[in-house]
Amino acid sequence: MNPIYFQAKFLSSAADLGGAPSDEGLEIAFAGRSNAGKSSAINTITRQKNLARTSKTPGRTQLLNFFSVSGPLRLVDLPGYGYAQVPAEVKKQWHAMMERYLTGRESLCGIVLVMDARRPLTDFDWQMLEWGGHNGLPMHILLTKADKLPDSIAAKTLASVQEALDHSGFPYSLQLFSALKKKGVEEAHQALDLLFAAVGAGGDNP
Repeated sequence: MNPIYFQAKFLSSAADLGGAPSDEGLEIAFAGRSNAGKSSAINTITRQKNLARTSKTPGRTQLLNFFSVSGPLRLVDLPGYGYAQVPAEVKKQWHAMMERYLTGRESLCGIVLVMDARRPLTDFDWQMLEWGGHNGLPMHILLTKADKLPDSIAAKTLASVQEALDHSGFPYSLQLFSALKKKGVEEAHQALDLLFAAVGAGGDNP
């Protein structure tokens, strides 16, 4: 475990880059479909129940939410995409906001892509993987809700996703994760450390 993630604090929310914190330091963004368990994963990784807003209604994360971790390091909760029961115009606005963030944020150093282990590699997931690969941005994949699957099926899902990604050539790392069972937290911390350290932040000692 890396205790710096347990010190995470809410920093600010922004509807666009104009309202985001200064584009300095390093950020890792959490992306995923609205029902993939993204906010729950952030809360589990930081050992805080209400750091990232969760809801039984998919799509409640509608802003860029920034969390300070340690010094210049931040985590960012991106709006969920693709499943929210919201007007098409709102989805377009979310998509445009995310695109501006992903292409225009200099401090972005990695992405944690959250997939429901029961429904991995959706069209949105592939779009994110392609974007990360095109921009040379490393990506760590959390296969969440692994507790919903028998261990043997979860292991097969992990192997299947790994095989598909190995053929893609995209830079990635991959793990099973369960917010409910608190499984995979240490592995997730190690992945975050590596994403921060890849550009010289030194994840273990920021």
